Amino acid sequence: MLLTKEQLSAVIAKHSERENGLQELMEIMLESMMMSERKEYLSSVDGNKGNGYRQGRSYGHGRMLEFRIPRDRYGNFHPKILALLRDQELECERLAGVLYTRGLTQSQVGDIFEDIYGEHYSKASISRMIEYLRKDVEAWLSRSLESYYPVVFVDAIHIKIHRKRTVETEAFYVLLGVKEDKTREVLGIYNNPTESATGWKEMFEKLRERGVERIGLLVADGLIGLPTALCEVYPTTRLQRCVTHLKRNLLNKVRHGDKKALSDDLRDVFRTGQKDYTREQAWERWAAMCLKWGNYYRSFKRMSEDVEYKYYFTYLDYHYRIQSMIYTTNWIERLQKDFRRVLKMRGAMPNEDSVLVLMGKVAMDKSCYNRELPGIDRDQNLFPSED
Repeated sequence: MLLTKEQLSAVIAKHSERENGLQELMEIMLESMMMSERKEYLSSVDGNKGNGYRQGRSYGHGRMLEFRIPRDRYGNFHPKILALLRDQELECERLAGVLYTRGLTQSQVGDIFEDIYGEHYSKASISRMIEYLRKDVEAWLSRSLESYYPVVFVDAIHIKIHRKRTVETEAFYVLLGVKEDKTREVLGIYNNPTESATGWKEMFEKLRERGVERIGLLVADGLIGLPTALCEVYPTTRLQRCVTHLKRNLLNKVRHGDKKALSDDLRDVFRTGQKDYTREQAWERWAAMCLKWGNYYRSFKRMSEDVEYKYYFTYLDYHYRIQSMIYTTNWIERLQKDFRRVLKMRGAMPNEDSVLVLMGKVAMDKSCYNRELPGIDRDQNLFPSED
């Protein structure tokens, strides 16, 4: 029985009033359009015919639509309407991913989609949309790396994580590498709730599995167990502990009125850019400074003879014009500001995977790392010539 346009419109309107009626109508409409496409396609091809259907899914009207996609015998038929749906779905996924990594929660992304498309998108729907982002970040964090990195910086950002119905602050360690072409890249992001030699060893072993055979210099804070693990996995790599972290820790040990004088003394010890300033001279100045301040604060006395502090002076064994680039982890701290900007709107994160997705996407998008670092290759130990 053929229905008039008015009759068909009345039937559609009545069906749309049912629960999920509009969604069903959209699915029926898509199937009908694809069947019409196949009929037209088969009429222009000899020896081919229809061959049933396969299941398809796509976003629409704030929900996941499910429909049958008609097939032909030879598998050559591809509905044009399906390509349009996929383009729209991809754009939705991209938009959801961009908004999510700019600091919005999944619920806030859903609110924006409702404003744009006029329909409510549930948290579950938004979660499905950004699934592609999770896969991209996961692949990027496990990608193959270069065999040699002249300098690698390591530092941590501390984030509140839900785990076993409790919220605690956990450390996520970021590795930023300087490549032989003088550009930079984030090598990895690792969750290590407690500092230990075992945890560091696992991290370095993962780097080796991804192709990193050699590291020239590792710059890090005074992390517990790191020197031991580094020696086991990369025995030829030298360690430079972050001078900026040390200065902060020492300034926190003295009264406010003494901070200026101590800061001046520290600046005199940790000099950079002076060709004739040697590691031995710096250690002598360090010992003298510790003895001086040890007269007022007992914690300084033991530092003058503690050989562990010699790791803070490794930078003086390299070319004097790159010393200011390699004696702190400041480059990572700038990256951490971007991490905090994205994470601060969320409070405690639901799990470590959600943190890795956000931090990984921020790191992936750091286009400034593609620019060369002028003069970083002056030191022949870190950047040996090809001759």
